[in-house]
Amino acid sequence: VQLQASGGGLVQAGGSLRLSCTATSKSMWSINDMGWYRQAPGKQRELVALITKGASTTYADSVKGRFTVSRDNDKNTVYLQMNNLNPEDTAVYHCNAHIWTIDDYQWKTYWGQGTLVTVSS
Repeated sequence: VQLQASGGGLVQAGGSLRLSCTATSKSMWSINDMGWYRQAPGKQRELVALITKGASTTYADSVKGRFTVSRDNDKNTVYLQMNNLNPEDTAVYHCNAHIWTIDDYQWKTYWGQGTLVTVSS
């Protein structure tokens, strides 16, 4: 299983970015929850947003009303639309997914490589 994230970059405060993360596997599999976490310099990794297979969502208080998580189950992709960004949103953003594969025959959490989001003031 691999998760490939993209969409990070440098943006001015008040701007927008859209992150994408696509999961791929060579084996028969199923994906449950998908989400985004972030880690700012000197801070612990924190949950940003989570979306279930049925599209129920959870957000960190700090991003409610500004960020929107969505997914395309046909494309095995989760998105994070980030609007009205501020410098406090600067961090490395990591996607993850809860995935079952026939190889492991169990649910496991997989992580994508981080994508850096930098918001300038």
